[in-house]
Amino acid sequence: MREQGTDEARLRLIELAGRNPRDAVIAYQTAWAHDSAGLEAGAAPFYEQALAGEGLSTEDRHGVFVGLGSTYRVLGRYDESLATLRRGLGEFPDDAALRTFLAMALYNVGEAREATGTLLKVLAATSADDGVQRYRRAVEYYADHLDDVE
Repeated sequence: MREQGTDEARLRLIELAGRNPRDAVIAYQTAWAHDSAGLEAGAAPFYEQALAGEGLSTEDRHGVFVGLGSTYRVLGRYDESLATLRRGLGEFPDDAALRTFLAMALYNVGEAREATGTLLKVLAATSADDGVQRYRRAVEYYADHLDDVE
């Protein structure tokens, strides 16, 4: 029953999005409904519509960048994922979620060094772990110097 309700809501959102193509909030909710149902291929066009539309709050716009970047990555559309996540970081430069998803996409395109460095910077900036914080400066330094040896 719950699945049926979720599917019915998703179908209603699709209809609403079709009638309101410039409403970014409806498009975002439609994308999210697809994503949460594991229907990433169906989510992508609605995330795209949300970015092109009007009316998103700052929080929702951030969510669209994360959702679309992640969705593209899951679909194997790595270049689009990287472009979307970088565009999001242009608007939200210190955002840990965007940087984390960027690291995953970087890994997928064979940029393991940059991916690891990105994750190390996120870890150093966001971890509450005493051990990580004790070595924070070293972690931040080595994030950009992973290949350095003496």
